[in-house]
Amino acid sequence: MKFNDLMDFQLKRGGLLVELKMKWEGKRAFTGVTPSGHQLITDGLPEFGGEGRGPAPMEMLLGTVIGCTGIDIIAILEKMRLVPTDFHVEAKGDRAQSHPRRYRDIYLHYTVIGEIPEDKLYRAIELSLNKYCAVSYSLNAELKASYSLNGGDQVIMDLD
Repeated sequence: MKFNDLMDFQLKRGGLLVELKMKWEGKRAFTGVTPSGHQLITDGLPEFGGEGRGPAPMEMLLGTVIGCTGIDIIAILEKMRLVPTDFHVEAKGDRAQSHPRRYRDIYLHYTVIGEIPEDKLYRAIELSLNKYCAVSYSLNAELKASYSLNGGDQVIMDLD
C-alpha cells in the first residue's frame, strides 16, 4: 500500500487529514509552510550539526503542548464567561538520556491572573489535559512511516 493509499484508508476510518511538507535546507534545517499558511523552520542544535536557524524539533514539541493546552483553557474559561487578565504557561520536559531521548515527563505550570474561581480554573485545566488537547494525546500516537530513496518505489515500513 502506497503512502497516499494508506492516508485514504485512514480517512475512510473517520480521520481528519492534515498535510505538511518540509524541504531540507542543508545541514539540519528544514522549512515548510503550514496548512494555515505560516512559515515553519526547524533546525538542529549546533552541537548536533545545526546552525540554530530555528527552534529544534523537541523545543517545538514543548511549544505545541503549551499552545494546545493554552488555547483549550482560554476557550473553556470563555465558555464559562471568565476571561483572565493575564495568562502564562511554562513547560519543562524531562528527557531520557539514551536514544530516542523522548520526553518521559512534561511538566506544565499555568500562571493565571484575573477574577477566576479556583475550581473553574482547575476544571478548565483538567478538561484540556484529560479530554481536549490533541497534541498531548498525539505524543503517544502509533507511528507509521514510508520512504522513497533516489526516486525509487515507495516502501512502507513496519514499525511494530
